[in-house]
Amino acid sequence: MLRTDNILDTIRMFEEDNLDIRTITMGISLLDCIDSDGEKARERIYKKITTKAKHLVSVAQEIEDTYGVPITNKRISVTPIALIAGASDDTDYVAYAKTLDAAAKEVGVDFIGGFSALVEKGYNKGDKILIESIPEALAVTDKVCSSVNIGSTKAGINMDAVKLMGEIVLATAEKTAEQHGFGCAKLVVFANSVGDNPFMAGAYHGVEEADCEIHVGISGPGVVKRALEKVKGEPMDIVADTIKKAAFQITRMGQLVGNIASQKLGVPFGIVDLALAPTPAVGDSVGEILEEFGLGVVGTHGTVAALAVLNDAVKKGGVMACSHVGGLSGSFIPVSEDHRMIDAAAANQISLDMLLAMTAICSVGLDMIAIPGDTPATTIAAMIADEAAIGVQNHKTTAVRVIPAIGCEVGDFVEFGGLLGRAPVMPVHKESSADFINRGGRSPAPIHSFKN
Repeated sequence: MLRTDNILDTIRMFEEDNLDIRTITMGISLLDCIDSDGEKARERIYKKITTKAKHLVSVAQEIEDTYGVPITNKRISVTPIALIAGASDDTDYVAYAKTLDAAAKEVGVDFIGGFSALVEKGYNKGDKILIESIPEALAVTDKVCSSVNIGSTKAGINMDAVKLMGEIVLATAEKTAEQHGFGCAKLVVFANSVGDNPFMAGAYHGVEEADCEIHVGISGPGVVKRALEKVKGEPMDIVADTIKKAAFQITRMGQLVGNIASQKLGVPFGIVDLALAPTPAVGDSVGEILEEFGLGVVGTHGTVAALAVLNDAVKKGGVMACSHVGGLSGSFIPVSEDHRMIDAAAANQISLDMLLAMTAICSVGLDMIAIPGDTPATTIAAMIADEAAIGVQNHKTTAVRVIPAIGCEVGDFVEFGGLLGRAPVMPVHKESSADFINRGGRSPAPIHSFKN
């Protein structure tokens, strides 16, 4: 049983190192909201979300006030809407997105995820309808986030879906062109997605999860960097041990908050997602951690090796601290949300190719990267295929969240604001990938997927 005196020394981390609970996310199953009448289904969805999550924000605020723990975001994830809406005769699912948006606003959360489809092996009735609804859905809502899983180690990669998602990403950017494609910041394309992820934009409530539960996503790049400052010049095994100890303390705080929230809300505690998720604030950067390893700048030779040590140590420390670690636990490298990554990208010291290599090690993948607005849909699809291949071959979750910045060219900056930060428009390869993408079909699962 956790005791508050076990985490007293963590208070300094909040005050000095930008440690926060990045999110409390309530996962809500909508399977009992299914109805052949779409209007009735949406009424049930709205009622269930607003009932289950009625006290989510107030409980989070109470925990903040009582324990002095900053909780940056309060979020909801729901069953992939393609599974729910597919039972109806509706031919467009934008109305479902509007229902989710209205429910999120009613309970006061920051985001709601689950306008999602899982198509790694093919399409069910509602999948393609949902995917084709994404551009309009994200353009007309404020809090709705969308995700599509197009591959898995067990199934391979649905290359037809990869091609379609390249078109959907570009269409979403065009629908939100006045914000330089901001709608794409709420859209992520996965391989090996997980149903207990508390982080947006990729959160959805898996069908294997409980009816309602609480997940906690924590962060703490500043804590890890401060710890590494004390072991300058020490061997790599000392560095790894130092990171593990910091990750242990951070995770214990996350479990404490999750347990308290679970008790107060009367729903089961799910998992702690130990994610070194940066913000644009100085001192809260994964890039700074990597440079603390001894790299002159994030993106130079040695970056992938340093990231491997960091990610492994974070996971080992987290698993020791909590029996229920899940989600996407590890290190995130979103370009727009990390001031050192922003600086490195703007100075051409880190490229998309290096970022792709880093995603073989880190959590998720090519994240919050602005690319030229005239990038062809087939090039975007090829980026998705490359990232999915890394995930499928390495049995890990990978994803792409790129923003075609409509009207912008390489070197321009796109401003998103808040935690989403700002991003320099990065160059993509000019050579065509169209013939490769237009092949379609399904890329077979790797040989090591056969484990039965």
